[in-house]
Parts: sequence; C-alpha cells; structure tokens
Amino acid sequence: MGRFNKLPGGVRYPSHKEWQILKKLPKWWLIGTFIFSLPLIHAWWKDADILNHDLERLSVFLGLMFTYWFFIGAAMIALVVIIIMKGPGYVADPYYLPTEDKELENKPHK
Repeated sequence: MGRFNKLPGGVRYPSHKEWQILKKLPKWWLIGTFIFSLPLIHAWWKDADILNHDLERLSVFLGLMFTYWFFIGAAMIALVVIIIMKGPGYVADPYYLPTEDKELENKPHK
C-alpha cells in the first residue's frame, strides 16, 4: 500500500475561476494595504508626531487594514479548499466493523 491511494474510477473536476482568483490575491492584498495606509502616510507626512494627535485615526485605519487582511486570508483558505476538493479522491485504509449480534437489532426499545 502506498501513502496515498487514488480512488479507482474517481472523477477529477476541471478548475474554473479558483486558480485565476488565487493568483490575483497577492496583488489585491498589496493594493488594499496601500489604499488603507495612504491616510496614515499622509498624516505622518504632514505631522510626524501622529501617535499623539491622531490616535483615533490611526486605530481606525489599522483596524480597517487588518480586517481587509482577514478577508483576503479567508478567501485564500476557501480557494485552497475548493482546489483540494476538486482534486482526485483518495482511499483510506479499510476499517472492518466487529461482528454484531443480530438478535439485538430486532428487539424493541423500552
């Protein structure tokens, strides 16, 4: 027995958009990070002491950026799961059930 045994007669589904979207995610991540960091860079350029004056603005834009990163990561995980599920099926080692007492199956429950 090999480490991975492919299911005989298993169907492998063709990929559609998942590979295209997965390849675009790093570019989307960079663009979104740049967009959410532009106000912070602008505020820092105007006044380098951003931590004392605009702490609320800093918190809001960092929160938006981290939320955006979370959604990009969730999309990446979902696309990887779709790619794995469309791949070939694999057979696990058989697990034989122990012998059962047929008389117990026919008794009514009290």
